Amino acid sequence: MRWFIAVLLVAGSFAQAAAQTDEQYIRHWQSEWPDTDFSKRSVDFDEIKSGGPPKDGIPPIDEPEFRPVGEIEGLEDAQPVMGLIVDGEAKAYPLSVLMWHEIVNDEIAGVPVAVTFCPLCNAAIVFDRRLGGRVLDFGTTGKLRNSDLVMWDRQTESWWQQFVGEAIVGELTGARLEVIPSRVESFARFRERAPDGQVLVPGGRYRRNYGQNPYVGYDTLGQPYFWQGEMPDGVPPLMRVVSLGERGAWTLELVRTRGEVRLDDGTVIRWTPGQFSALDANVIAESRDVGNVTVTRDGADVAHGVDFAFAYHAFYPDAPIRHLAD
Repeated sequence: MRWFIAVLLVAGSFAQAAAQTDEQYIRHWQSEWPDTDFSKRSVDFDEIKSGGPPKDGIPPIDEPEFRPVGEIEGLEDAQPVMGLIVDGEAKAYPLSVLMWHEIVNDEIAGVPVAVTFCPLCNAAIVFDRRLGGRVLDFGTTGKLRNSDLVMWDRQTESWWQQFVGEAIVGELTGARLEVIPSRVESFARFRERAPDGQVLVPGGRYRRNYGQNPYVGYDTLGQPYFWQGEMPDGVPPLMRVVSLGERGAWTLELVRTRGEVRLDDGTVIRWTPGQFSALDANVIAESRDVGNVTVTRDGADVAHGVDFAFAYHAFYPDAPIRHLAD
């Protein structure tokens, strides 16, 4: 699996080798993106790097297939899944599948959603795909900004920053998608709270080494891939943090040590054991236990992330990251 990362790193290093003018970036991109309006953008073009694959080279899932929880075999109890419950309908999206596709265009309880996972940032986010009276379909650009997945919508070919759900290039620049609360949790915990739920299963025309991790040992490295920016103070860059946007973040180590963290507005962050890391061993089922996080207020899930510290700091540089010493 290490060849996959090697290809990405080599491709990325070539892409970053020389500074270019805006006109050069546009000329380089337009053959692949003829319908993207490059006159509109909210970031500098030189912040956007090639991750190696071309447009949809990491293929999104557009026609997801599901099976009932009770029919699932071969998914260990501690396997990480993105658990999503909307108006009583429950679906789980295993990270062992999302690792290889990064985006699932789906619908749940009548709500069109994009279920997204950026392995380089450990960012697992569900978005409502409705915007301005239309439904958007998303794919992968093959590009990164702050080491984070840059998505694109097929309706306008605008480019979107996954970490914050905002369009950064193209017709929809400045628009934001609504985040739908979800959990990254063990399969056992999802099954317990949604015994009638459905689970995404591999299918369709794409076949990958589901259950294997192409980013072996990534979450214990000293330096994230593709990132050369400022690192957070006093926190390892690839330490997981529980993030609440501009409100700040709390390291997983702090939450695990305390068991729970209570905020002034009634928000409660809790940690319990029993979930494999998706980004540790070659086989996810052989990875170490990083535990489960819930963030709730008045019994309802609160939108949050369990991200790598460097990525949170890149997008929220002025927000605090609270650690054990705080």
